[in-house]
Amino acid sequence: MLPTPHRQGQHRTMPWHTAYATARDTLRPLPAEETAVGAAVGRVVATSAYAVTPIPAFDTATMDGYAVAGEGPWTVTGRILAGQTTPVTHLHAGTAVEIATGAAVPDGTDAVLPYEHCHRDGSTVTGTLGARAHVRRLGEDRPVGSVIVPASRALTATAAAAADQTGIETLWTHRPPTVALLITGDEVITAGTPTRGQVRDTFTGLAAAVTARAGGHLHTVGQVADGPVDLHAALATATADVIVVTGSSSAGAADHLRTVLTTHQATWHVDGVACRPGHPQASPNSPTAGGSSASPATHTPASSPHSTSSNHSYALSPDNGQPHSRPCRPLALPA
Repeated sequence: MLPTPHRQGQHRTMPWHTAYATARDTLRPLPAEETAVGAAVGRVVATSAYAVTPIPAFDTATMDGYAVAGEGPWTVTGRILAGQTTPVTHLHAGTAVEIATGAAVPDGTDAVLPYEHCHRDGSTVTGTLGARAHVRRLGEDRPVGSVIVPASRALTATAAAAADQTGIETLWTHRPPTVALLITGDEVITAGTPTRGQVRDTFTGLAAAVTARAGGHLHTVGQVADGPVDLHAALATATADVIVVTGSSSAGAADHLRTVLTTHQATWHVDGVACRPGHPQASPNSPTAGGSSASPATHTPASSPHSTSSNHSYALSPDNGQPHSRPCRPLALPA
């Protein structure tokens, strides 16, 4: 049997930034899992990854021209293109090879003389070497063992490319948190034109966008009729890391959330925020709701879509393993 409906006239409101920090700091990252680099883009890296091979992996030309050794003029002894097995493995003083950008330079190379700075006559090339050698040396950018992908950052496409380049095959990343959205209110419809007393669902699209932005996955959306029995069942059967409930969070006759969460042994970390609209928003943890060990839930007044964005973001970023960041203040009036 559910307890007597809770009628709370005043919530223990917190300043908005205090509420944000409080809810954020009660959460911990989800467990890490080994992930292929290509599948890890957008995920937060749990453990730093280190270069297996150096960048560059060999001494390489950075200009098209001639790899030369010693003083000129130089006798050209061959040509090396990128990707080719080096036909000339060593240069002696006074010799050169024609070379392409990205090709491995022979041992003994002092510099690459760009085409635009030289003149070739038969097998002899002349020119003046400048201040730059136009050669990247082995490991010059990243030696073996250097940090390529630091922990606690979302993996970008650029970082994934660097991981591939240095021989990293997999990364340990935090699993993206899953989100269940429960929309309460008999007046809410999901399609068609509202009639008198009805309103359209404005939360599903917003919650999906905010979830994706915070690195999560909105995998279930359900409508819940006004009433404690239906709400209790919905919370008990929701399968997600985070449960978002819209409405039912104030003290009206149709607001049953606090009553129902009493049966789920909820701990209220945030119970009211000093902003209008949206002051009944809250953030409890429950050991039984959602069928997990401690599912966090964010509760948003139905009249306040902007509080969905702020409330929801702080629940997802720590779950996703993202470092703490200064939030954007919601567009709300002080209470």
